[in-house]
Amino acid sequence: MKLALFDFDGTITTHDSYRDFLLFVAGKLRFAMLIMRLSPWLIAWLTGLADNQSVKQKTTAMFIGGMRRERFDELARAFVKQKLGAIVRPAALEKIRWHKNQGHRVIVVSASFTDYLKFWCAEHELEVLSTRLEEIDGCLTGRFATPNCFGPEKVRRIRELLCLEDYETIYAYGDSRGDREMLEIAHEKGYRVF
Repeated sequence: MKLALFDFDGTITTHDSYRDFLLFVAGKLRFAMLIMRLSPWLIAWLTGLADNQSVKQKTTAMFIGGMRRERFDELARAFVKQKLGAIVRPAALEKIRWHKNQGHRVIVVSASFTDYLKFWCAEHELEVLSTRLEEIDGCLTGRFATPNCFGPEKVRRIRELLCLEDYETIYAYGDSRGDREMLEIAHEKGYRVF
């Protein structure tokens, strides 16, 4: 058996889909207003004073905290249909198709939210391991139900799902420091290349 692991943002896509998704959900004016309110946190992250997970958590809570699941899913489906395809790299889709045609198991492993990636992955018949949002009584809290699927967490989640020793060859594709640990477990590594 062979396994192919793909990061999503910056690897399958040309840039971060999280930002695009928040812009789609909020609209330009509300997005700008919320980013201004978040600017101290964003500056802290850019200067290394705050970690990726805490800033992403704060941002997510501000943008979607309190949103009904039905409304979120409606927006997520629309985002996938209307916007996401425009930032997907043709070379990434070609490589995914090649792996699938070879009979390899293909999994998208991403810090982006399962809650919208699942629609894109279902369309392409791919498995997904990613950050999940907390939901209580049909309402998204804006908090994470799982740790942010970034860096070492990617490997922890992969190992939670799979016995890596069952795979004779593991391919991994990534583009950033958040993918380093995932690339380290692979026999064949694609860093910013397919």
